[in-house]
Amino acid sequence: MPTTSALPALLAALVLCAHAPTAAAEAPQPALTSIETLDVPRYMGTWYEIARYPNRFQKHCAGFTQAEYRLQEDGRVRVANRCRTADGQLDEAIGTARQIGEAGSPRLKVRFAPAWLSFIPAVWGDYWVIDLDEDYRLAAVSEPGREYLWILSRTPEVAPAALDALRTRLAAQGFDLSRLEMTRQTD
Repeated sequence: MPTTSALPALLAALVLCAHAPTAAAEAPQPALTSIETLDVPRYMGTWYEIARYPNRFQKHCAGFTQAEYRLQEDGRVRVANRCRTADGQLDEAIGTARQIGEAGSPRLKVRFAPAWLSFIPAVWGDYWVIDLDEDYRLAAVSEPGREYLWILSRTPEVAPAALDALRTRLAAQGFDLSRLEMTRQTD
């Protein structure tokens, strides 16, 4: 038991500790890394959303979410994002993506704003492929700030072991898995 003369110092230390940030909060998160290369033509086709971080532009989606990517003649990618709303209606957003950097870069910019606004940098969002299996069947997409995250699959369902392994890799990249919401695939 501390002596009465040591009590004020002990109380001050306890107050300072209670208000001090934790070491984990102080440590800066390492920069997000993407996969090394992306074979864009191989990435084209339909991807089903398996899970995502909640975001404002998909609030109306009740499930059955998918993205279809088609390579255009100019090298850009036509993006068609679709989901079902709570009342069963199909919602679709059409956008354009372009690769950033060299051929094979897994970093893209995507926009859903009208083409006449494409000169404004702020209408383009980052689309980084941060995890992709060698068969191009399961992917994770995000952006440098880790505000957004999508898990995508070529099929509406993913084997639990494959999904668990991906979740482990995402946690190692600094993602808060408690924020992930599974996407409804069936009624």
